[in-house]
Amino acid sequence: MLNKSIKFLIENKLVAVLMLVLFIGWGTVNAPFNWDTGFLPSNPVAVDAIPDIGENQQIVFTKWDGRSPQDIEDQITYPLTTSLLGIPGVKTIRSSSMFGFSSIYIIFEEDIEFYWSRSRILEKLNSLPSGLLPEGVNPALGPDATGLGQIFWYTLEGRDKNGNVTGGWDLQELRSIQDYYVKYALSSASGVSEVASIGGYVQEYQIDVNPELMRQYNIGLNQVVKAVKESNRDIGAQTLEINQAEYLVRGLGYVKSIQDIENAVVTSEDYTSIRIKDIGKVSLGPATRRGILDKEGAEVVGAVVVARYGANPMEVINNVKEKINELSSGLPSKTLSDGRTSQVTIVPFYDRTELIEETLGTLNEALILEILITILVIIVMVFNLRASILISGLLPVAVLMVFITMKLFGVDANIVALSGIAIAIGTMVDVGVILSENIIRHLDEDDKNLPINLVVYNATAEVSGAIVTAVATTIISFIPVFTMIGAEGKLFRPLAFTKTFALAAALIIALFLIPPFAASIFKKAKIRKTSYYVLNGLMIVLGLVIMFFGYWIGILLIGYGIVAFLKSNQKLTDKRANLINIIISALAIVFLLAEYWRPLGVDKSIILNLIFVSIICFGLLGVFVLFQHYYSKILKWALENRLLFLTIPTTLLIFGFYIMKNTGKEFMPSLNEGSFLLMPTSMPHSGVEENKRVLQQLDMAVASIPEIQTVVGKAGRTESALDPAPLSMYENVIQYKPEYMLNEKGERQRYKVNENGLFELNDGRFIANPNNTNSSVITKLDRAQLIEDKDGEFYRNWRPEIQSPNDIWNEIVKATKLPGVTSAPKLQPIETRLVMLQTGMRAPMGIKVKGQDLKQIEAFGIQLENILKQAEGVKQEAVFADRIVGKPYLLIDIDREKIARYGITIEEVQNVLKVAVGGMVLTQTVEGRERYGVRVRYPRELRANPTDLEQIYVPVEKGSPVPLSELATIRYEQGPQVIKSEDTFLVGYVLFDKLDGFAEVNVVENAQALIQSKINSGELIVPKGLSYKFTGTYENQLRAEKTLSIVVPLALAIIFLILYFQFRSVSTSLMIFTGITVAFAGGFIMMWLYGQDWFLNFSLFGENLRELFNMKTINLSVAVWVGFIALFGIATDDGVVMATYLTQSFDKETPTDKKGIRLATLEAAGKRIRPCLMTTVTTVLALLPVLTSTGRGSDIMIPMAIPIFGGMIIDITSYFIVPVLFSWKKEFQLKRLTNEK
Repeated sequence: MLNKSIKFLIENKLVAVLMLVLFIGWGTVNAPFNWDTGFLPSNPVAVDAIPDIGENQQIVFTKWDGRSPQDIEDQITYPLTTSLLGIPGVKTIRSSSMFGFSSIYIIFEEDIEFYWSRSRILEKLNSLPSGLLPEGVNPALGPDATGLGQIFWYTLEGRDKNGNVTGGWDLQELRSIQDYYVKYALSSASGVSEVASIGGYVQEYQIDVNPELMRQYNIGLNQVVKAVKESNRDIGAQTLEINQAEYLVRGLGYVKSIQDIENAVVTSEDYTSIRIKDIGKVSLGPATRRGILDKEGAEVVGAVVVARYGANPMEVINNVKEKINELSSGLPSKTLSDGRTSQVTIVPFYDRTELIEETLGTLNEALILEILITILVIIVMVFNLRASILISGLLPVAVLMVFITMKLFGVDANIVALSGIAIAIGTMVDVGVILSENIIRHLDEDDKNLPINLVVYNATAEVSGAIVTAVATTIISFIPVFTMIGAEGKLFRPLAFTKTFALAAALIIALFLIPPFAASIFKKAKIRKTSYYVLNGLMIVLGLVIMFFGYWIGILLIGYGIVAFLKSNQKLTDKRANLINIIISALAIVFLLAEYWRPLGVDKSIILNLIFVSIICFGLLGVFVLFQHYYSKILKWALENRLLFLTIPTTLLIFGFYIMKNTGKEFMPSLNEGSFLLMPTSMPHSGVEENKRVLQQLDMAVASIPEIQTVVGKAGRTESALDPAPLSMYENVIQYKPEYMLNEKGERQRYKVNENGLFELNDGRFIANPNNTNSSVITKLDRAQLIEDKDGEFYRNWRPEIQSPNDIWNEIVKATKLPGVTSAPKLQPIETRLVMLQTGMRAPMGIKVKGQDLKQIEAFGIQLENILKQAEGVKQEAVFADRIVGKPYLLIDIDREKIARYGITIEEVQNVLKVAVGGMVLTQTVEGRERYGVRVRYPRELRANPTDLEQIYVPVEKGSPVPLSELATIRYEQGPQVIKSEDTFLVGYVLFDKLDGFAEVNVVENAQALIQSKINSGELIVPKGLSYKFTGTYENQLRAEKTLSIVVPLALAIIFLILYFQFRSVSTSLMIFTGITVAFAGGFIMMWLYGQDWFLNFSLFGENLRELFNMKTINLSVAVWVGFIALFGIATDDGVVMATYLTQSFDKETPTDKKGIRLATLEAAGKRIRPCLMTTVTTVLALLPVLTSTGRGSDIMIPMAIPIFGGMIIDITSYFIVPVLFSWKKEFQLKRLTNEK
């Protein structure tokens, strides 16, 4: 069936052309890179920076205003948790009880569908038994989103038409605009789950009643409450017909102003009314708030846009931006006292688009550079320009086909998913190389002048089985990734899909498209001399036109045209013309690589980059060409000295396994998001104003660092169930500048400099060049002030001593050491959201302490904190145990005997307290679209301290009001600020972080061992009823390791079975398997070399090679294991190709003596060394741009690339191992056969 399909397409080339056009067009439509073709529609794959690896969870959010965390825990969180535990598929339930609200996180098993879980929760909430919750408390389901859905943050600011900050708006004005206009407009954007406001003041009407006047008029608070409620009502009085016209009748009574409330009648006697203004003061003021937003030291109003679960983040952000553009012109404006016009403007300060585009840009660049290097390798190694074009065309088409399948199967495009294509390049090229090389060989050996279609078909049919087997083994090798669960499964399953899609696409193109196009390209067509001249003349003219428009690539076409003219005039032989064309092509590709790769950095000249790229590419290619040249001699020596030769791979294998056992472990390398999240906390007793002051200090301290672009700090929570943060928790979103100034397209831009190297500004001034000055003072300027110049220099935004984002973080840590503020681990916005979703804590590493007593949990946590600071690899300043019981409480203890004497009930006293102290929202005004609460309370001066509270009067039905001091005692006590629990058990956390250079798992194991030793020695006693457990991404690593330990051997066993069914020989299959083991060892050896300070620690053209190739200690993470899994498939391919040809050669002609066996082995292996070597060269060279990449996403790609890079270099030994073992086997069989005779 396979061969019939191949034959059909070779004979019907139009079908192949139509298939190619379909794949290219459809792939372009689904491409995630926003390609604008002008005529094709765009339906891109969903795009994000990284996969959402958070837990499958839902949130039940319950408000109970004014209630303490203990009340919330006892009366809402605990009863709700016990009821929700019975829902099918629930894995665990975490909760937080805080001042005024409860957040319950219900984590479901991975296989539970997101919206199904929501329906089950709603079903349970609707069937709660009566009396389970306090009256008037209604739990609600949170938004249909995850914490990773926070994709867009913005502030509202007053700005002029030029975008300059003008101010002129009060915080309550901006908050009203946000809550009643902007919020609803942006919520209507497709894919938005909610828009949560924060900052500023929510306006309300406040009635401060005077208790002395109320006592004089004998008025109780209940009368005031009744009066306010009854003065804020509209009615509908049906209709009235007058002169056959129908009128709708409305009775208007809603409060519209302060005067309306002031004139509300509380009571009247003898035609004399006592109004609200007679017993109190009415004013507009701010409602109590639990969230503050600050921008670089100035308080602001803002919000966060949350994307709906499963929505395309990139598309949602674009929809939101469209809404903002629609909305902007209609936002309010005012004329300031100085004559300027200030308009409310939506100013983003966190936009996921930038990270997504930069991440995709990094990967897009890596793919383009990989394709260019692949083309270069093919041109040099195959030494056939036509074949090179044929094989090179496979890659971009295969990538487009991957986009099609990603769209069809719902796989999102992100750095991890698209990395699957990057690491599959070697195998993708491999199939094309094997096939094209075999076609060329058959054409060269064709003595019978067979039809071109038949020659191509025979060549394809000969290797089709080997190609399918090689691809199948590579696909099978990724089965372990498909079986991963939890965070690692969500992270790497998309990669497994894309790599599988890429290999399947390469297989389809190689078997079904390359043969028909090869039959056309290699066909010797007879062209008339006149037509030949015209075609070549047009090629030269086209090249000149292209050069006229500024594209030097036109030189390539001119070169091809001139060579063709010389060839047609017999000035050049075919062989010499082919050589010149290959040289022209190779030089052009190297120049392209130097221009776009810039491995030495953009600050180095193109000439230096060109020389470096030439040395790297041609140097490595030269080594491999020499290797190919001497291959037969080395193999001959290996065949004659088998045991001595086999000690080499054996030694490598032992060394590799030794390194594996001693390599540090971690779950995942951190993705550089281009921003930081500073999350310190203040003391639990800090009030709103104190937290505001500290937040502003933090923001101003960070903003003073020259490398910082913007910093916006948040204390407390947004109006969202997704954000259960206490007021003492700060979240400072810090955006730092890119290393070099970018243009509007987000690309590095060169700017004009004078002869002294100073940058020239638009106003004629000159400023110092940060690239060549040692001054720490950097001039703050905007790119609009610089003059773009393609021959100029890049403007560096960082000071000379700042070399990496880590250096910027260290500057932030130094600047934010404030008294009363805890330290914070190094975090980033997305990374932190994921960690908090998975573990419930704000750090990637921690200890979870469970028990039934909060004070006991806190005390034990502080003991663990002191011990952890002594553990090896733990960053001392980052260790922090939750201070749970530190919030000051004023407890008003009502004496039941005393209130009984006055005939007062507990409820009556509590109602007076509720209104007098905190105030109570009685009703809500309706002012058009806007709604404002009306609150009644005592004036601040009458409730400022416990002594004042004692003077609150409680009305008595028959008699004068009684002061509270006669009815209750007031005492101080420390209580919880937040009560956290998990499956009804109370929980506290001890957070810690690792020092640079230490592996995550090793640090946790060191800490575990230290704590256990303290317990064994009696220095630490775990109280009864308490338990502790290490948590964080460490748990993900253990789970991934456990899964991989089962499925990796299983996948290898399946690969072995595939090999066995291909060769029908256990021994041959084992020979191929040796290549996997040696490559495996090679990957670990390369990881070890990366961690050695002496390895490549020298400079070339002023660039240190260790820094160039991002060399540092590489820990064994899931990303590294994925690289090894990919390596298994690639390493198998070469063995399959070599063994297939050896088997075919010996099947055709069986040698009868030892010498004949070795000669036959030499001949067969020599014929297959080029395609095998090309796989290695392509894979190794194609990964160089990935290894030198510094853009967003490179943090994840590099650990995946290192094992493949090192493994494929060491895998060169398998080119000898397979023939040596095969020859040994044949010799043994011959010897046994001779002995039997």
